[in-house]
Amino acid sequence: MARVTVEDCVLKVPNRFELVLVAAQRAREITAGAELTLDRDDDKNPVVALREIADEAVPLDRLQDSLIRGMQKHVEIDEPEEAPELESNLFGVAEALGVAGMGEDIEEDEVAEDEELAEDMLSVEDEDDAGLADLPEELPEELPDADTESFEDDAP
Repeated sequence: MARVTVEDCVLKVPNRFELVLVAAQRAREITAGAELTLDRDDDKNPVVALREIADEAVPLDRLQDSLIRGMQKHVEIDEPEEAPELESNLFGVAEALGVAGMGEDIEEDEVAEDEELAEDMLSVEDEDDAGLADLPEELPEELPDADTESFEDDAP
């Protein structure tokens, strides 16, 4: 039955590729719950869509428009950013509302971070001092080079 339906539809929509797109759109609409204009007769949604197109039970213009709308992507228009104005407005709103101490919290956080950093640096220095205690204070200036001596003996 589908082959006959396709042949009937080609008379209504001459381009087979466009027919496939329009029939798929109608099948999606049927799946989404759109009312059928013909009896289903145990056919699947794509076959019902083709039968509706062949019988001109659905307007092709509406299907083509909904297909185009479904394929269009939202294009965002670039507009100038208003970030500096926004920041000044936010601070102005905070001051107007009487929110006090916004800057003080930031300063207190910075002081606490500096103190934690100083404590961490002290603990790192303590670890370094503990590891260096095992090493001799001075290293010998010249180390015997056993490898070079053996090469010199083996040379012809």
